[in-house]
Amino acid sequence: MSAGSQNSQLQRNQPEPIRVGVIGVGNMGQHHTRVLSMLKDVELVGVSDINMERGIDTASKYRVRFFENYHDLLPHIDAVCVAVPTRLHHSVGLACLQAGVHVLIEKPIAASIIEAESLVNAAAESQCILQVGHIERFNPAFQELSKVLKTEELLALEAHRMSPYSDRANDVSVVLDLMIHDIDLLLELAAAPVIKLTASGSRGSGGSSYLDYVTATLNFANGIVATLTASKVTHRKIRRIAAHCKNSLTEANFLNNEILIHRQTTANYMTEYGQVLYRQDGLIEKVHTSNIEPLHAELEHFVSCVRGGNQPSVGGEQALKALRLASMIEQMALDGQPWLHNQSLEANAVNPSVVTV
Repeated sequence: MSAGSQNSQLQRNQPEPIRVGVIGVGNMGQHHTRVLSMLKDVELVGVSDINMERGIDTASKYRVRFFENYHDLLPHIDAVCVAVPTRLHHSVGLACLQAGVHVLIEKPIAASIIEAESLVNAAAESQCILQVGHIERFNPAFQELSKVLKTEELLALEAHRMSPYSDRANDVSVVLDLMIHDIDLLLELAAAPVIKLTASGSRGSGGSSYLDYVTATLNFANGIVATLTASKVTHRKIRRIAAHCKNSLTEANFLNNEILIHRQTTANYMTEYGQVLYRQDGLIEKVHTSNIEPLHAELEHFVSCVRGGNQPSVGGEQALKALRLASMIEQMALDGQPWLHNQSLEANAVNPSVVTV
């Protein structure tokens, strides 16, 4: 076979690149654009943003087209990353799905339960992939934590997600900005319905109209108890989950991808004459994790789902479940009333369509 024939055969065997765009190139959209520009078998077609200067600068940096109106981008792409403010998730995501474009939309899936349900229904009707950017599912620390807990008897979970105050994501409360990540993770780890919820919170001293510090306790049907704390007013960045098990304590630090497993053990180390040299009362195991960037893994997963037609690990249904619980936590933190699974949610839920978690 000639070299020319071999090259033609190779080209025929190579998959067509997935044509992708980005709508919204602010803080998170910039990262989406960067990673997409590097992915194999992906063609970054263009970006769109209401801020023309920012959009044009980003398009120029990655040598792609800028679309002032995102509707004009849709006919040129197979899939899109939507990283606009939460209040616009529904309108932008719906337009993309109705145009037959696969969508990865940043979390939370939408600003309300009704809007989220609308997006889930639109994805089903259009037979398009709808993935939601619960990026911590792709954090190597969480991936390894999930594997460790498969061999443990889980009793309780603690999640802390704290940050100093910043101007980003200031259109939602700390529940929808930060805590919703851990809500999704703990629902995945507990793998049972929530039967009781209590929550409390406070606003920052800057006169914020949204809750900036919230703590919640969840009781699951299988007996697992979980506590979550999220803050926008803590002067140190913290991202960690602790899993209390029957035979161990496992701590996952999402900032440095470190997992430590603490086990209780007692052993005496003695000389040959019977003298005790030292006593070991505990053992700490350090679990190796990969260094892959979570966003890179998330976008690779999205592209793979688009190419293969598989449902994403965090699709619209999972994101809707997390949003329902987040909405309830937010309302509980505002009115201070606990919720039990046998109560009517009409008086408690942010949206009356919240009926189960």
